Amino acid sequence: MVPSAPREGSGPRLRADAARNRAQVLTAARTAFRELGTAAPLDEIARRAGVNIATLYRRFPDRISLIRQVVVDAFDLVLQAAHSALATAQQDPLAAIEGFLLHLVDERDMLVLPLIGGPVTDDPEATELQLQIEPLLEELLALARAQGVIRPDATAVDLITTAALACRPLPYLPAEQATALARRHVRIFLDGLHPEGARPLPPSITHEDLRTHLHGRPDAEGERG
Repeated sequence: MVPSAPREGSGPRLRADAARNRAQVLTAARTAFRELGTAAPLDEIARRAGVNIATLYRRFPDRISLIRQVVVDAFDLVLQAAHSALATAQQDPLAAIEGFLLHLVDERDMLVLPLIGGPVTDDPEATELQLQIEPLLEELLALARAQGVIRPDATAVDLITTAALACRPLPYLPAEQATALARRHVRIFLDGLHPEGARPLPPSITHEDLRTHLHGRPDAEGERG
């Protein structure tokens, strides 16, 4: 497990060039972590970002702080997608669920999360973001159940794990084909949410089970997941 790191970016607003360098480092880190694991050399990340290693260390003083920011950004993206879905759910909750899943597929390059092979971190901000996602998804599902458009036994864990499976990297496929396949699997899942003719599902784990198993797992820093 990756320990928490001091918060980065809480000081004065960065200059435009510094903000650009920081964004480039994070983009390069996400790609390197997916390809090489979180033990990816920091000088390789700096090279991919087009900055020197001193610039990387100015923004992120160590590997832990860089990993932490990548994970926090990913959870924040999922949280914002859940908020957006819930905001439109009254009119068409099934379309809102579809929009949530497809948005994550489209933004999957931003997602470096435990269920997609990313590191587990005990950072408080990452944990807080994670805890905010599940009730939003349950509320989204409750609206869909109330309108009778989904089966009653679908849970937030089903949405979370389906998104994770759809967003997992498929490195041997061209990007367009990987996206098409992921979107196809989302559509199959959505059709499976319809209540008509649905067979009872096997028992599901809870969101708390999911968090307990992930955070109780002793990740090596260089584990690829």
